[in-house]
Amino acid sequence: MKSRWLKRSVLMGAVFLAVLAASSALAAKVQTFTGTVSDAMCGAKHMMEGDPVSCLRACVQKGSKYALVVGDKVYTLDTTDKSTSDALDKLAGQQAKVKGEANGDTIEVKSVAAAK
Repeated sequence: MKSRWLKRSVLMGAVFLAVLAASSALAAKVQTFTGTVSDAMCGAKHMMEGDPVSCLRACVQKGSKYALVVGDKVYTLDTTDKSTSDALDKLAGQQAKVKGEANGDTIEVKSVAAAK
């Protein structure tokens, strides 16, 4: 009786680990998103007077993260790479292609390029 219970427990543990590994592989999938570079504070609508790019840069300077507006959705862009941040600054207010891993409303950025 104990032997049967032990085999069943080991089998259930193996199934659980397989499902966990499969879901982790799906969650960590790199995707490409195309949208307008903005900042997380303002999103699609900039609040400061003047042009939207100046507002975006001022918000980022004050601590807001870059964001990507894709249709009605605003993704916060998470990056610690200086060259990626520089590329986002150059593309401020423009269409860009961002490759990265999405987790809810945040994209962990792998690369950024101008959209063609």
